[in-house]
Amino acid sequence: MPFLCGVVARASLARQRVPIVLGSVPRRDDHPARCDVLDDLRNRHGFDGNAHPTRLPDVEPVYGTVIQLARLVWRVQGLKFTVTGVENLPRTGGAVIAINHTSYFDFTFAGLPAYKQHLGRKVRFMAKKEVFDSKVSGPIMRSLRHIEVDRHDGAASFEHACRALKDGELVGVYPEATISRSFEIKEFKSGAARMALACDVPIVPHIVWGAQRIWTKGHPKKMWRPKVPITVAVGEPIMPTLPATELTALLHSRMQHLLERVQDEYGPHPPGEFWVPHRLGGGAPTLAEANRMDAEEAAEKAARRAQRADPTEAPG
Repeated sequence: MPFLCGVVARASLARQRVPIVLGSVPRRDDHPARCDVLDDLRNRHGFDGNAHPTRLPDVEPVYGTVIQLARLVWRVQGLKFTVTGVENLPRTGGAVIAINHTSYFDFTFAGLPAYKQHLGRKVRFMAKKEVFDSKVSGPIMRSLRHIEVDRHDGAASFEHACRALKDGELVGVYPEATISRSFEIKEFKSGAARMALACDVPIVPHIVWGAQRIWTKGHPKKMWRPKVPITVAVGEPIMPTLPATELTALLHSRMQHLLERVQDEYGPHPPGEFWVPHRLGGGAPTLAEANRMDAEEAAEKAARRAQRADPTEAPG
């Protein structure tokens, strides 16, 4: 990490942005004969959204440097990637990238579909405030223009995300909010749907599978040469034509089906392994058990916060 921070710091000195508005230069299209899946969906659903100006990506040496360093690390680790559904990712305009959450590394892999478009688009991930507070990761996250989330006051981060979406950015969110210990799809928060509705942009489901084998909650890290397969699958965009509650339910259903498809194609899930869901014979807790563990952990954190706020009060 010190090496990474040094590289990022040096790259920051040379950082420059060159915004180019579409229409002022000819659009480059690697696949001119292919109909954009997003345009097709808009036509079928009669959706006129995302009328915001679309910009070509800024030149971002920091983000580019981090991507190349990450790819080098992945090669050293022996990771094997399968990325499908890249054609479902809009080539222009804003979109909410909804990602399942099973690992501390989900966000690094969830950006692969955008990278494979070869359009220079970047995903601005929403991450908890504690990551930005770190002296190590905070400057990197801000250099990459990711979005800070204060879970106790989310209005500012919601507005920040909406500004990015209206500027034509891809914004990555975890609808589950926290890591799923069961490796199943947990109950969703409504933030992804509300952002899509507020900004008239689609939601694009992303499933990352296999990352939990490297580092996940409650299990030791396996960073050195894990040599595990990682799958990233992109589902069809969902247009914001429903109220937030129904749109959230539809997103959950789509991501559950996409997860099951990815799991079917992933390969063997050895019985009893910690990273395999209970539904597939693995050692992970059931969704109900995981929810209970999350509730107990949340209660303990709340008690610690209360104790810090009022140290004279004895713990119960």
